[in-house]
Amino acid sequence: MVAVILYPAIDLKDGRCVRLIKGDMSRATEFNADPADQARQFVAAGAEWIHVVDLNGAFAGQPVNGAAVATILAAAEAPVQLGGGIRDLATIESWLGRGVARVILGTAAVKNPDLVKAACKAHPGRIAVGIDAKAGLVATEGWAEATTLSVIDLANRFVDAGVTAIIHTDIDRDGVLGGPNVAASAALARAVPIPVIVSGGVSSLDDLVAIKAEARAGIAGAISGRAIYDGRIDLTAAIRLMRG
Repeated sequence: MVAVILYPAIDLKDGRCVRLIKGDMSRATEFNADPADQARQFVAAGAEWIHVVDLNGAFAGQPVNGAAVATILAAAEAPVQLGGGIRDLATIESWLGRGVARVILGTAAVKNPDLVKAACKAHPGRIAVGIDAKAGLVATEGWAEATTLSVIDLANRFVDAGVTAIIHTDIDRDGVLGGPNVAASAALARAVPIPVIVSGGVSSLDDLVAIKAEARAGIAGAISGRAIYDGRIDLTAAIRLMRG
């Protein structure tokens, strides 16, 4: 069986761990006021990676929760991938220099694809692209702006760039515990030779089984947040399942 990595998520709003519903900052539920403590809990449960998003940064277009990210990096004995408000090479290099293992570029991938290519060339294996989609079309600026660009068309721009992974988020599934859009993520994985990480709606071990079943299509990982926080998914059991 092909192993698939489960990424527990820490979404940062005003320095605290929260989960949003469909990306709406006004519909945030706080789960831990101490991001470093949350990172330690995830590592203790067996997490191989931690997925971190600076939510305020995604809307502001620049890092906002830098202090909270720094505490996570200091506490977590696991690699961290970070997205949210990273829009230029200086910010990318700053985070990589401070210990982030992988930077995720979302809005920048749409508005400045040359930045993605330059970053991949300068930092091979450390740049991922985040593609956030609503009804199959890409959204940017913390999901606040819709585009007419399809997910697969955007992904195809980076086929030869050296992108290490694509994080595919279905906005309508995110935070509502309704199950991920595995079919769309698998279609994306089959369309491009870049590993795909599924995000949005992962709410049960059955969801993870469905994701893992598409590993040979190119699905390499899954991100889960709310379901881990509220106990619907036992992180240790889920990691064991995904390792196969």
